Amino acid sequence: MTQPSPNLTLSHLVEQRRAAGEPLVNLTFGEARLPVLPELAQQLAAGAHRASYGPVAGAEDARGAVAGYFERRGLPTDPADIVLAPGSKPLLMALNLAADGDVLLPRPAWNTYAPQVRYAGREPLAVPVPDVCGGVPDPGALRGAIRRARAAGHTPRLLVLTLPDNPTGTFAPPDLVRELAAVAEAEDLLIVSDEIYRDVLHDPAAPFLSPAEIVPERTVVTTGLSKSLGIGGWRVGAARFPAGPRGRAVRDGVVAAASEIWSTLAGPLQQVAAYAFAEPESVRTRMAAAARLHGAVARAVHARATAAGAHCRPPTAGFYVYPDFEPLRAPLARHGITGSASLAAHLLDHGGVAVLAGHLLGDDPAALRFKAATSLLYGDTEQQLSALRAEDPTALPHIAGQLARIEEAFTRLTKGPGPHRNRRSS
Repeated sequence: MTQPSPNLTLSHLVEQRRAAGEPLVNLTFGEARLPVLPELAQQLAAGAHRASYGPVAGAEDARGAVAGYFERRGLPTDPADIVLAPGSKPLLMALNLAADGDVLLPRPAWNTYAPQVRYAGREPLAVPVPDVCGGVPDPGALRGAIRRARAAGHTPRLLVLTLPDNPTGTFAPPDLVRELAAVAEAEDLLIVSDEIYRDVLHDPAAPFLSPAEIVPERTVVTTGLSKSLGIGGWRVGAARFPAGPRGRAVRDGVVAAASEIWSTLAGPLQQVAAYAFAEPESVRTRMAAAARLHGAVARAVHARATAAGAHCRPPTAGFYVYPDFEPLRAPLARHGITGSASLAAHLLDHGGVAVLAGHLLGDDPAALRFKAATSLLYGDTEQQLSALRAEDPTALPHIAGQLARIEEAFTRLTKGPGPHRNRRSS
């Protein structure tokens, strides 16, 4: 039906080549490379006795902690409206199984959304993002897309918003979220707001608005601990469902799917969730330090892309940049670079920098865009700790060296292929 996830596949291949001796810079995979917070490791060990299956939706203490997390963000929540899972990805898949209709997605978007829709037997309907940000469809284009989809026999009923966004590293301003919520209300759409990067705002005072604050009766919010706390391999995700009959019906459908797919979040990780979502001081301090680090390095990569001649939205959240090398189309074409695939291949083979080509994210294959995941630049565990503590992490030698290689790869794009200087000498 579909191919394996391209970011996971490409990152694995790049790491294999690095292990074989190629000094490649890996910007392919959105993993928050951070050391495990010691208090989280202590909770994991303390929860080892929780060996029974437990409730499918999650243990009472964990669901209560997640409800409190949302309440502190302006969303009063009953723990009964929370479902936990081994990561937010299976929750998103279960939502596709539990809700009816085809799914409206921003273009470009995280590469998992569209395959999940297809696995559920539905149609992904991509709508271009506005100029100001990624993660949400342009409201005007969305209205037109809904009309055309219905005329073609499709049934658009779900609208996915990514706040903040992967792949562009930006988030929609409040006025735009309000406009999209109005469209959802007028067209009777269920909103799925993927807010796993909410706690990775580069400016903690930036105005963030969730659609669940405007149309709570039709918004499901998903989140998790992989991006804010760097424990992606532990797989802790959560969803908040609307109160009322519609929300309860969707929640019940997700719980039914969960009971047949993953049964429940592992007991020790329920204990981690109960601790982390309660946000004690150790967690708040780590999340703030991580957001500062992510912002500093993402801005450094953005500066190098724009200095090389690319257009690129300034990153405001997460750890991504999404440059567009359209201004250099003519000189790039002289070297056989005519779209995102050839651009990514050239950067890898002649610059030693691996990125995720835009067409793998649903973007126009002819566009000269790619995603760069900047969180892979932080080094090993000790280097990550140094980066978290540094006033200017981009000045640390291990990060500065990789930034210099990225700068060279970007600036050499129009100079011809030349020899591949990144392979291991034989």
